[in-house]
Amino acid sequence: MGVSRDTFYCYQELVNDGGIDALINQNRRVPNVKNRVDEQIESAVVKYAIEYPAHGHHRSSNELRKKGIFVSGSGVRSIWLRHNLENFTKRLKALEDKIATEGIILSESQISALEKKAQDDEACGEIETAHPGYLGSQDTFYVGHLKGVDRVYQQTFIDTYSKVVHCKLYTTKSAITAADLLNDKVLPFYSQHGLPVLRILTDCSGQLKLVHLKLMGFVNAFIKLYYKSSIRWLFVRKSIGL
Repeated sequence: MGVSRDTFYCYQELVNDGGIDALINQNRRVPNVKNRVDEQIESAVVKYAIEYPAHGHHRSSNELRKKGIFVSGSGVRSIWLRHNLENFTKRLKALEDKIATEGIILSESQISALEKKAQDDEACGEIETAHPGYLGSQDTFYVGHLKGVDRVYQQTFIDTYSKVVHCKLYTTKSAITAADLLNDKVLPFYSQHGLPVLRILTDCSGQLKLVHLKLMGFVNAFIKLYYKSSIRWLFVRKSIGL
């Protein structure tokens, strides 16, 4: 079991005396409420964090002092930790939630913070997707070498919204196998659920580039004939994390 006999009997005794809950580490420390700031100051710190999500705890402390609210930088951070606002991403999430629930009018600092996040997401390779079938991503992966079979490759298609994956194994990597996955697995599945595949995202290398450049017309003609829709093909120069 990975534990010593003494430890096992200790656990068994705890369960016999207090049940499963007795195994949970009980923290005997009692919060010292006297050390906390007033509720008014805590509310002001939380409000400021949402109004200026890009400001750090030291700058927030300094700006609050100008308004007559005296709290140290470490005090600001402690309040943020209690309200799950300790980093820029979480403060932006709180701002987005407030926009969704209250429909507030954004200030310049809030708009610039949201725009900065959008630029960072774009730089990190994050993409926007609206619904199942809106954007799929296709790529080829080398699985390994099987005795008597030779090399094995996996064609993979993932819907970027629902994260539903279709894959199929092949002994070659070519334009034919890339198109076969779409015609055999992907398109019939989405057609069965009444969801047209609108866009496919791939890189610009190897067989996937070939399937776009040489078979794009054939695949689109096939799709229009049997599925009454068309696909927009998107190229990227490097892989994008989904």
